[in-house]
Amino acid sequence: MENQSVLNDPSYLVLLLGAAFIAGALNAVAGGGSFLTLPALVFAGLPPVVANATGTVALLPGYASGAFGFREDMQAPPGLSMRTLIVLSLIGGAMGATLLLVTNDRTFNQVVPWLLLVATILFAVGPMLLRKFNSSKTGHVSATKSAAGVLVVSIYGGYFNGGLGILLLALFGLLGQTNLNAMNGIKNVVSALLTAIAVAIYAWGGLVAWPQALVMMVAATAGGYFGARIARRIPAPVLRAAIVATGVTMTTLFFLRT
Repeated sequence: MENQSVLNDPSYLVLLLGAAFIAGALNAVAGGGSFLTLPALVFAGLPPVVANATGTVALLPGYASGAFGFREDMQAPPGLSMRTLIVLSLIGGAMGATLLLVTNDRTFNQVVPWLLLVATILFAVGPMLLRKFNSSKTGHVSATKSAAGVLVVSIYGGYFNGGLGILLLALFGLLGQTNLNAMNGIKNVVSALLTAIAVAIYAWGGLVAWPQALVMMVAATAGGYFGARIARRIPAPVLRAAIVATGVTMTTLFFLRT
């Protein structure tokens, strides 16, 4: 399907704008935006690999603005310097994006439902994981293990963005970080860095549908602003339950689709 023909169809345009707006709001408040952007782009007719790359481009500004918002709280997890964290994020994001480049649509179509399932489960049990990690820590993890953990999660994020925030928060908690603002701040930094390098590689590999990406980027940015403004009015358990329900629905639809 041609890129312009999608945007010329009002129903597809509304679908993409609505999904991006809500995804931006979700990411600003609790995460889970990929549960909407990827399915919307696939249902609009884009191949799965292109849809994954395009949705990641659309959500990049939200990560960058989130990192800026926590700029006073930046603190690398124990055992890692900020420079090392940045290098690992870029390397991991590049590796994950390169892996996506060599993944054909048939294979990715089979993998996506499982990735969505894993991301949904991680999002659902995320708070429990964080409490468990924080209560069971007996000391800081070695620098080698810390670096390996950041690299693995960054590779995952470069390949598929779903559930990235929960994975990073759980990892930082396991590494001994306890300040939630610092954890959220560095989570956004890592997400922005690995996503930026991944987007550059996606663009180089011709995976990005730019008309859709740019339209959704504007909607996601607007959604992020309004999401942040109304965040305090929505009880956290209600919001988390809604995101999990969305993840379950999208995962089921993708399993049925394959």
